[in-house]
Amino acid sequence: MYWKGLPSLLIIFGRYPLPRKVKTRLIPHLGPVGSADLQRRLTEDIVKEARRISYISDIAFFYKGGSKELLRRWLGRDIIFVPQSDDDLGRSMRDAIDWGIRRGYEKIVLIGTDIYGLRAEYIEEAFNRLEKYDLVIGPSEDGGYWLIGMKGLIEDVFFGIDWGTDRVLDQTLAVLRRRKIGFSLLNRLMDIDTIEDLKRAKIDINPFLSVIIPTLNEEDNIRDSIISARCPDSEIIVVDGGSRDRTLDIAKELGARTIRAEKGRAIQQNIGAREARGEVLVFLHADTRLPRGYSYDIFHVTMDKELLVGAFLFKTDMDHPIMKLIEAVANMRSKLFSLPYGDQAFFIRKERFKEIGGFPIVPIAEDLYFIYRASKIGKVKIVPRAAITSSRKWKRYGIVKTTAFHWKVLFRFLLENIRTRLWTHFMQ
Repeated sequence: MYWKGLPSLLIIFGRYPLPRKVKTRLIPHLGPVGSADLQRRLTEDIVKEARRISYISDIAFFYKGGSKELLRRWLGRDIIFVPQSDDDLGRSMRDAIDWGIRRGYEKIVLIGTDIYGLRAEYIEEAFNRLEKYDLVIGPSEDGGYWLIGMKGLIEDVFFGIDWGTDRVLDQTLAVLRRRKIGFSLLNRLMDIDTIEDLKRAKIDINPFLSVIIPTLNEEDNIRDSIISARCPDSEIIVVDGGSRDRTLDIAKELGARTIRAEKGRAIQQNIGAREARGEVLVFLHADTRLPRGYSYDIFHVTMDKELLVGAFLFKTDMDHPIMKLIEAVANMRSKLFSLPYGDQAFFIRKERFKEIGGFPIVPIAEDLYFIYRASKIGKVKIVPRAAITSSRKWKRYGIVKTTAFHWKVLFRFLLENIRTRLWTHFMQ
């Protein structure tokens, strides 16, 4: 067993998962955000396994992309974050190991973040073998390696190597044999870089987003709503509550999945969530349009582990001074009190939606009940870009009358919750 008293360092070489910057060969199959999300999941799995090794002195994450603060929000504050030193992989790995040696670590193991099925026991074995060998390598199936560990800096193994090819392992071993350096090979593992790798690893290929649109006689609006939501990273689910117009026909023409359900926005949205395949759910009203590139916004916001629910800013398609004031007040309410409305397109990870219990089955203001419950559990974040809602209600009933109705619903909701809290307090 590796001696616990000796300082040991695990270096993880990875990237902050920026869409179009990671897993680029998978973009045609998963979409830019879906590919970045795969990178996120692989990295999180490896960090989770690394934390299981109690005798490691420190974990250092050498990164490209993002910033230290973004990485801390994502992976936690118990890891040392260091930017990679060079675009050349060999030089950057050499510098990382030298960084550890200069800080007094006696055994250093470096791993990547593309490996599927990496377990803490494999990393432990690498440290154990460094008791006997000068260098340990974990070969990967694509001709490279997923781990390299050493007790002192052996620079030759990082230079003159054709990185990114299937010759990396053979060239590295040739250097070691020529230098007569004792080494040990670990089990061979699989890199995840191509669609074939995903299939062999039996990793589910699902969209990152499921956009759920509840409808009832929305033939005048549904087209624009669906078009705004279409992107390589999303599936679109229209849950209809009994439309008698062409709503469902239009949705099918535009490639959306359609589901018939009992009338009621809360019921329809819960059914859509149950049928969704995406990791993140987006609840979009049929008269609201998402901003261009919305999937990138959602991905970046959901990287924050403290986030529970996100929403966009509120805006309508009416260019009127009073409406601009209403929008400003609504956005101020959303930010200050973490109380956005449903027409701001809520989004939430599917597993967290299940934890909350979905939308409560109420005849009106299901969005307020949902967001109020969510705000008591986790953080609500407003994306600084707007979803555009149709002004049809304000045009039909008038700006003042429609706004007064919205405020009336809000005040009733607040009073009801105040009464409930007071009653609970005095009954305890």
